[in-house]
Amino acid sequence: MCSLLCQCFYRPEVLFKNPQIHVKNPHLDTMEEDILYHFNLGTKTHNLPEMFGDVKFVCVGGSANRMKSFAQFIHQELALPGNMDNVTDICEGTDRYSMYKVGPVLSISHGMGVPSISIMLHELIKLLHHARCIDFILFRIGTSGGVGLEAGTVVVTDKAVDCFFRAQFEQVVLGKVVTRSTELDVGVSKELLQCSSELDDVPTVIGNTMCTSDFYEGQGRLDGALCSFSTEDKREYLRKAYNTGVRNIEMESTVFAAMCRACAIKAAVVCVTLLNRFDGDQISTPHDVLVEYQQRPQVLVAHFIKKRLGLVV
Repeated sequence: MCSLLCQCFYRPEVLFKNPQIHVKNPHLDTMEEDILYHFNLGTKTHNLPEMFGDVKFVCVGGSANRMKSFAQFIHQELALPGNMDNVTDICEGTDRYSMYKVGPVLSISHGMGVPSISIMLHELIKLLHHARCIDFILFRIGTSGGVGLEAGTVVVTDKAVDCFFRAQFEQVVLGKVVTRSTELDVGVSKELLQCSSELDDVPTVIGNTMCTSDFYEGQGRLDGALCSFSTEDKREYLRKAYNTGVRNIEMESTVFAAMCRACAIKAAVVCVTLLNRFDGDQISTPHDVLVEYQQRPQVLVAHFIKKRLGLVV
């Protein structure tokens, strides 16, 4: 059954008829060649429709090693032919990002923070456009700090909010501030929550995710090289965040949500909490436990993918 489904995904014309254009840049139509510099790919040097045209699920995460592990994991979960240890980094010609393609799934690293993921997203969205991909879903899977949640809880983002708890992302363009909405696809979020109820040991909630510009001061940590606030100041800020619906904190969700929404791409952010920030700032959980926590978003998204492919009921 799996091989039959995978064959269908390698023939997108069987399933879909009308391509969807996702980029919002008229200048691309006038370019003879588009070089995706940070991927080491290009429209003249590579046959992008042949390489990526059947992609239906794109999963991005910060760590290159983690996204390679996810590629190997999804290879095994989809029971694809070949050795999962032989997945190849498509971006091996550059040291900026790593990319692995496993059947209809693309697994890509994005580094840490808004600048790094935004560069990757620009080139990823153009890649999917040039490859004429249609009806795909984009996931960010990663880790985060919990706000009022136990460590190991998976948070499916409802809205990505900034440090003022606003569901928006501000981008400075030519000296002017452009504000974009950061609401994510409600249907995908609910489907992920349903999937979590079918799994063991993947506690999951839907909540807002706060995106900050750094790991220390921006997230109210007391253990950085710089700190100008008290323990009570920190706790009061976290209480305000919790009361507005924030359940976790990370550093990429606002630009991810804003760019996906602007380009009409269905997307979801799925991050596990490594600690409850009300209880402390440093991550002291044993390594083997952290590894299991980090696998929970992967397990949840893999189950979602298998259900969409009809591999599980």
